[in-house]
Amino acid sequence: MKIIDINLKKGFVKVIPETLDDFWHLYNIIYRNDEVYSRTKREIKPNEKYARPRRGQRVPVFLGIKVEKITWDKLLGRLRVHGTICEAPETVPVGAHHTINIILNKPLTIVKKKWIKHQIERLKLASKTSENPIIIIAIDDEGYVIAKTKQYGVKVEVEERIRLPGKLEAEKRSAALEEYFRKVSSSLRQVRTATNSPIAIIGVGFVKNDFAKFLQNEDKDIAKLVVDVKSVNNGGVAGIYEALRSGVLLKTMKHMRITKETEVIEEVLKRLGRNESNIAYGFDDVRMVAELGAVETMVLADTMLRKTSDEERLLLEGLMKIVEQKAGKIMVISTEHEAGAKLTALSGIAALLRFPVHQGSAGNSLVTM
Repeated sequence: MKIIDINLKKGFVKVIPETLDDFWHLYNIIYRNDEVYSRTKREIKPNEKYARPRRGQRVPVFLGIKVEKITWDKLLGRLRVHGTICEAPETVPVGAHHTINIILNKPLTIVKKKWIKHQIERLKLASKTSENPIIIIAIDDEGYVIAKTKQYGVKVEVEERIRLPGKLEAEKRSAALEEYFRKVSSSLRQVRTATNSPIAIIGVGFVKNDFAKFLQNEDKDIAKLVVDVKSVNNGGVAGIYEALRSGVLLKTMKHMRITKETEVIEEVLKRLGRNESNIAYGFDDVRMVAELGAVETMVLADTMLRKTSDEERLLLEGLMKIVEQKAGKIMVISTEHEAGAKLTALSGIAALLRFPVHQGSAGNSLVTM
């Protein structure tokens, strides 16, 4: 994401999305009733003086729309903003509906009545993050999965199940393994990006190690990209999420947003599992500890901001402001991966506290240091 200008007094930010992950950030920053300005195409109808009306012609224009809905298709890599036109040249009627397709490397301006601190921080973080995903391959003797990390989660690129000869048929199994490894290597070549993304190999048993050795002998270009080989207890996609959750890929994933999100949600669950008093979840409880200045980090499911009513979102934004005023951090968690799903199950909002806060029997908060 390239940030061209930030003017919070006038309420606008001008940016240029440079990667598909930037669409994900914009999807979580642009809300209903915001205004978005960009060059777009609009059908302009011909002058009525013609005896026989002709079809309108789509021409490039600069429009501003008041946002009613924003949709993101991660499979097609498409972000669309729907709303009513609030600023346009004379040939375009103000108040008409229009959809702006957000396009890579094309500037757009977002106007809000009030920007929240975490929104600006998210844009600044996106401006420092390059698109170089990690490729994770989970492989065992029953099949393999190749996935790419994204800032919103994990995208499965290839998944295939196989059946190898048993260990008692050593000769047949050896030949089948070699053929299997060549197929997996070919899939890796197709998935890898032009930026030579690092590759992590995980799996149950010794097949992952055998595959790593195969690459060293037979496909040195791919082997050079392998940064880690780790064991997990589950195969397939479940193994990939296990690796992210357990931290075995921290060496590989240390700069990825998804790792940070997974770590903080695991800490939330750990504290809840131990019945500790330095954790809170649910809007009312989090608001109470926020007003006490106890919140160190508040985590919020992205859907809480996108899919709630305007009234509910204003309440959430008020809570976020309290947390920020008292030097707390806010992390919006993607619901496109496992950590976000776990947070959603906890009402979508939780807080890690600086000190324990106990709830008294009369409903009054008792704070212990």
